[in-house]
Parts: sequence; C-alpha cells; structure tokens
Amino acid sequence: MKRSIRFAGVLAVLLAGVNNATAQDLKIATEGAYPPFNYVDSNNKPQGFDVDIAMALCDKMQARCTIVAQDWDGIIPALLARKYDAVVASMIDTEERRKKISFTNHYYKTPLSVAVGKQSKLDDAQSTFKGLVVGAQSSSTQSIHAEDVYGKAGAEVKLYPTADAANADLAAGRLDVVIGDKFPLQEWLKKSGAACCRMLGDVDGTTANAAIAVRQDDDSLRLRLNKALDEIVADGTYQKIASRYFDFDIYN
Repeated sequence: MKRSIRFAGVLAVLLAGVNNATAQDLKIATEGAYPPFNYVDSNNKPQGFDVDIAMALCDKMQARCTIVAQDWDGIIPALLARKYDAVVASMIDTEERRKKISFTNHYYKTPLSVAVGKQSKLDDAQSTFKGLVVGAQSSSTQSIHAEDVYGKAGAEVKLYPTADAANADLAAGRLDVVIGDKFPLQEWLKKSGAACCRMLGDVDGTTANAAIAVRQDDDSLRLRLNKALDEIVADGTYQKIASRYFDFDIYN
C-alpha cells in the first residue's frame, strides 16, 4: 500500500511537470486607456473587463498568459509584428480589419453613442451635426463613423489618441459632440463627466461585435479561444466577471 501511495505521488508530480512544460505561453495586448474595459492601475498593471475575460480564457486553455498595455494606434501593427499573440481590447470586428487580422466570436456587443455638453440644445442622436465640432478616438469605428457620416455632412471632425482625450475636450467646451462606444462613454459620464455633459443617445444601426484579434496565420489559437469563450459563457464564469462591471447584459 505504501509503495502504491508513493508511486501515485511520484506520478502526480511527473504529470504536473509535463503539464507545466507543455503549457503554452501567450502574450495578450490590451489598450489600458478604455475603462471599465481596460485601464492601468496605480501599480502600472492592466485591469478591467477585457483583462478579466482574457485571464479566464487563459485558465480554460491552460495557458500561461502575460497581459501588456499597448497604445491603440499601434495595437494592430504590433500584433502583425508578433510582439504579442492576441488583442483583447474591446476591438470591433469589421470587414476592413479582417483584411489584415482574424477575429474570434464576439465577447460583447455595443452600439455607438453620442454625448454633448450639459447646456447643448441638441436633442437628436441621429443628427449629422452639420457645422459642429465632433470628437472621436482615432483608428476606431467611431472615428470612421464620424468621418464618413458627420464629416461628409459638414461637421468638423477632430480625432484623439484616446477616448479620454476626446471626452476631456468635450468637458472643456472645445467640442460640441463626442461619439464613442456606449459603455465606456456611460462610465465616463457617471464618474467624471456628469457635471459637464450628458448622453444624447445611441446611433441607430451601429451595434457591433467586440471580439479578440489574432493573426490570420494563427487560426488554431482563434479556434481555441472560441472554445474557451463558449466554455466560460456556459459555466457562468463570463456572467460572474460581467457582473463586476455592469448591471445589464452586454453579451447578447
């Protein structure tokens, strides 16, 4: 019996060593400037919904993951340059981006929304904002909408490196309108913008899928991530994470 116990113990150690030796090391990028989805805390550590989802997926895949922060404008070029393996940064799955990279299934959905100053007389989120100054984060779906719709209709479009920078200019009165993804815009209004600004509403027809980006030649990782996504949704892990940040459903 003692020999059996010793053998079982040795086998467990050996198996653990094999698992650790074969576990995949992955580096995952997030922006770090898009609360509550991703931000950097006082210890310079990435935090937020995107980060928690990424780590839950890594647990399911039994992968050793490192999360790094990357400026938004360089996030796709650095992925293509193999500086990391995947991007979990609230990136919207678009046809234009699919020309360069691949996406997993969605892990949440979001519409575009617009915010204005508290004293603004604007009351229609579907306006083209002709003659007004509209701000958006550069290299984003909101910047594309701002330029393609508002800019072509006669609005002046200003682009910023981060959503927070655009929001700050709205608060300072240097913009008439900001367009952004709904949930980060709501978070900003709730935490720091309520005294200056208000949500005008969602932009019709703009609800889109936020998904994880990988390189086109890394389809095996994309499939593994999809499987892990299905698993965390099915076992309640996803909802447990989401409830830390939102009191409504962002998945469906």
